[in-house]
Amino acid sequence: MLLPAFEFDDKILAQGAEISRKLDQLRLEKFPPNAKKTLRHFSMAEVAHYLGVSPNNLKRLHLEKKGPEPTIAAGGRRIYSAEQMIELRQYLDKNGRSDAKKYVPRRKSGEKLQVIAIVNFKGGSGKTTTAAHLAQHLALTGHRTLAIDLDPQASLSALHGFQPEIDRNPSLFDAIRYDDERKPIRNVIAATNFPYLDIIPANLELQEYEYATPLAMQGSAEGKRFFARLGKALADVDELYDVIIVDCPPQLGYLTLTALAAATSVLITVHPQMLDLMSMSQFLLMLGNITKTIKNVGAHVQMDWLRYLITRYEPTDIPQAQMLGFMQSMLAEEILKSPMLKSTAISDAGLTKQTLYEVERANFNRETYDRAIECMDAVNFEIQGLIHQAWGRL
Repeated sequence: MLLPAFEFDDKILAQGAEISRKLDQLRLEKFPPNAKKTLRHFSMAEVAHYLGVSPNNLKRLHLEKKGPEPTIAAGGRRIYSAEQMIELRQYLDKNGRSDAKKYVPRRKSGEKLQVIAIVNFKGGSGKTTTAAHLAQHLALTGHRTLAIDLDPQASLSALHGFQPEIDRNPSLFDAIRYDDERKPIRNVIAATNFPYLDIIPANLELQEYEYATPLAMQGSAEGKRFFARLGKALADVDELYDVIIVDCPPQLGYLTLTALAAATSVLITVHPQMLDLMSMSQFLLMLGNITKTIKNVGAHVQMDWLRYLITRYEPTDIPQAQMLGFMQSMLAEEILKSPMLKSTAISDAGLTKQTLYEVERANFNRETYDRAIECMDAVNFEIQGLIHQAWGRL
């Protein structure tokens, strides 16, 4: 019996619209009344951890009525908002010991803006999860951070509360397009629920850059220097940020090349399995050859650092452990010491379009959550150290 034929385009359009409608309904239920994400309060232990002080120090400040007044939660626990964490930073920076003033880590005169491109040729490597948690961690530790979602699928945007087909938000394409409709990059930046973290969300229109660029290259000198467009746009907001995190699409197209030409550092996420390593090998060969080509026509591609982050790692998985050892034998200096462990806490948080930094610990198995957040912080503090090293700090 033959199955009835159907109009493919109508079917997928209808299914896409229905999924979008349901997702927006979930967003309204999760973040009433205006579907905007909020941010939980942080425990005294968490605040002390991200400030780099002891909980006893914070407790003493509160008892002495210094700094912001925390909220007293059940059981007498002191909790702080993210805005109060900033107040505490500024208070400690002003009143702390002069030999230990590292509470406000923003870059100083002469320290260049750090632009970290997070890339991988293969989907499913944890690239967007890495970008989201790194950007939020940098904000929580006092760095003025901008996240740029360069993936038309907009997963990073979704994690920060944006649904492009509903919100009709602009994207980076609006700031780097080739026609008269180009906007200043400040006009496409949106705030997030994290103080110190802004975002340029994505949408499907980003894909237009992949088609517009080869046409522009044929017709103008501006098009031939496509790789300079992001760097030129970012110059207009240089003084506003310390670090920019760019979540690149999982392909080596013009968007990725434009991001790499603007980057000061590159983070490559890789899942320790043979097929992923083979894919990364092809990605590196292609990237190296294309980079040489664009350098020959004037691109300035020079990095402060390049690192590989092992993601979704299961230490008890013998083949994965063997693959990690194989990679370390070749790339020992470039692999981050802290791998990103596979965790149900990360995937469970993603069900509500949240990260580990947003969810309440009480809603999870505490041992699972603690192990995941400890691993996530280890990765992000290591990357933070590389950023500070690039600024010439010890």
